[in-house]
Amino acid sequence: MARTHYIAGNWKMNTSRAEAVALAKDLVEQLKGKPNKFMIGVPFVYLDAVSQVVKGSNIILAAQDVAATANGAHTGEVSTEMLKDLGVQCVILGHSERRHEIGESDELINRKVRRALNEGLAVDLCIGELLSEREAGEAEQVCAFQLSAGLAGVTEAQMKNVTIAYEPVWAIGTGKTATPADAQAIHKFIRGYIARLYNEKVAEEAIIQYGGSMKASNAAELLAQPDIDGGLIGGASLKAETFVPICVL
Repeated sequence: MARTHYIAGNWKMNTSRAEAVALAKDLVEQLKGKPNKFMIGVPFVYLDAVSQVVKGSNIILAAQDVAATANGAHTGEVSTEMLKDLGVQCVILGHSERRHEIGESDELINRKVRRALNEGLAVDLCIGELLSEREAGEAEQVCAFQLSAGLAGVTEAQMKNVTIAYEPVWAIGTGKTATPADAQAIHKFIRGYIARLYNEKVAEEAIIQYGGSMKASNAAELLAQPDIDGGLIGGASLKAETFVPICVL
């Protein structure tokens, strides 16, 4: 099955307001009419400004996190209601930096996933193993656990609004990239595991992105793999000249 590439940029904790707006304007202009699917994950504080730029374009606006609860006494949190009010359509959840720097548990990530989906937001769910886990031969086991835990309670119908991003933690921001063959092997495993959790149709239609130092120089070879359907791009998404070449492959 031929799947449209879904290329997403995760800006993480970067850019100023002016830089965010300028970058969004560049992307809207350069990606207009292009055939693939595009998303940018913008820092909370710039979502409103960027929303005004991408409104009506072919670029999906995403937040990098969301609260697991509704509005209320949750100091510092940002709810699905607030995100939708700003025009946000998607949220990145389960990123390794949230898991390993912030200490988010699989149970909390699952609550966020279900909250977002139930409130009409699409989800980009990140999974991936640490270097120590890969060296111990546990990459598939880790991905299977994070998948089943993250998708607990998610219905077959809701899976149409879920994208899976496989990001080997050891390759994020390090310049190291899984070889296309290694990445393909895990992506194939993930698709097979989705079939076990749901069915073959859900698995075949699932969009599975690769993340972890994807850039213009290696993106074509990675995206040529049969089970790699796109990319969740970090550093290379912070400039139009490094992001757009990946988007238009």
